[in-house]
Amino acid sequence: MAMSEFVWPVRVYYEDTDFGGVVYYANYLKFMERARTEWLRALGFEQTELIAVHEIMFVVRRVAVEYLQPARFNDELRVVSTVKRFGQCRIVFAQNIVRDNLLVGGETEVACVSSLSFKPVKIPDTLLQALEIIA
Repeated sequence: MAMSEFVWPVRVYYEDTDFGGVVYYANYLKFMERARTEWLRALGFEQTELIAVHEIMFVVRRVAVEYLQPARFNDELRVVSTVKRFGQCRIVFAQNIVRDNLLVGGETEVACVSSLSFKPVKIPDTLLQALEIIA
């Protein structure tokens, strides 16, 4: 499945907002996390299966976020995720949250780790092959 850019829609709920009525800054990271999960699912990989069959999982190693404009209750947003680069044990995503314009820009690096030891391990070949196709 070729998809260099993955777009996941998110609606802002009241619970996502802070006292000022805007999305609480940490919730943008939750939106990005959901988009990465749905990206993986769209490629045909379920995280529960990766743990059960391959004994691996992806953990956030690094994240950089720039908050440009606020989102508010009931806004319809899109999380746009693109694989910037990947290696044997990691994937780096550009992840932007947009409404009509860019609200939040970010870069997230995830590491593939053993679900038993939490030490870095190689991404399964089937997933690496899928990354080769879309990158």
